Amino acid sequence: MWINNISTEQPQAHQAFSSLEAVFALEGEVVTKSGLCTVTRVMLDNRTYYIKKYQRSGEGLSVLAILSKARREWSNLLTFSQWGLPAAQLAAYGEQPRWKLPRKAVVITRGIDCAPDLAQLYKENAAELRDPQWVRAVSSQVAHATRVMHQHNFAHNDWKWRNILVRNTPNGPEMFMIDCPAGQRWPWPFFEYRRVKDLACLDKVANKVLSRTQRLRFYLEYCQRQRLNKEDKAVIHKITGFFKGRE
Repeated sequence: MWINNISTEQPQAHQAFSSLEAVFALEGEVVTKSGLCTVTRVMLDNRTYYIKKYQRSGEGLSVLAILSKARREWSNLLTFSQWGLPAAQLAAYGEQPRWKLPRKAVVITRGIDCAPDLAQLYKENAAELRDPQWVRAVSSQVAHATRVMHQHNFAHNDWKWRNILVRNTPNGPEMFMIDCPAGQRWPWPFFEYRRVKDLACLDKVANKVLSRTQRLRFYLEYCQRQRLNKEDKAVIHKITGFFKGRE
C-alpha cells in the first residue's frame, strides 16, 4: 500500500513521493541512522520533509508481527490527529506487502519550522526554560496530551523531551508530538506500568530543570485535580523512583 497526501500544487514533493520505490531512491540530508531505519531531511517546493525509511519491519521476532513498526507509527500519528492532539502531519506513507521480506516501509512527515525539541532546549540551557509563563504554557499542553493518551489506555512508550517539539508564536508556545512507533493501547493492569513509564520519562529531565512546584502543577493538570490524594502520592512515588537502579 502507498498513500500520498501531497497535492499536485506541490509538484516536486508530489512527484518525489509518488511511490515507495521513488522515495527509497530519493537522497537527502541524513539526520539519524540505525540498522532498522534511516531518517533524512529534504527540501521540496520550499517545504521541509522528514523521511523515515525502514529497511525491515522490526527487530527480532517483531519482523513477523502483523503490524510493522512503520505501520504502528503512521497509525499512531493518525490517531493523535483524531483525538485532536497536535502531531506531525503525514505527507506520505506505506510499506511492501507483509509476505515480502525484508519488508521495506516509509513514513514521511512535514517539517515544523522553528520548532526545536525540548531536549535540545535543555541541552542549550535555553532562556525559555527559565521563563515561568513559557514553562507553564508548555507544561499545560503536555499534560493535556498525556491525559488524552492515557484516557484511551494508550501509552506512548517513548514519551521523552526529544519527542516534543515547541514553536514560539505571537500567541505563545505551541507543542507538537513526533516519533511514536512504539505507542499502543494496553489492557488493565498492564497499562498502569506503561502509564507510569510515560510520566517518568517526562520527569527524568524535568527534575533537573524545573522546580518541584512546576512539576507538581504539571501532575495536577494531568490528573485534573486541585490537590493530591493518597493514590496520587503513590503514583508520584513510582514516577520518581522508576529509573533508580535501571541506569
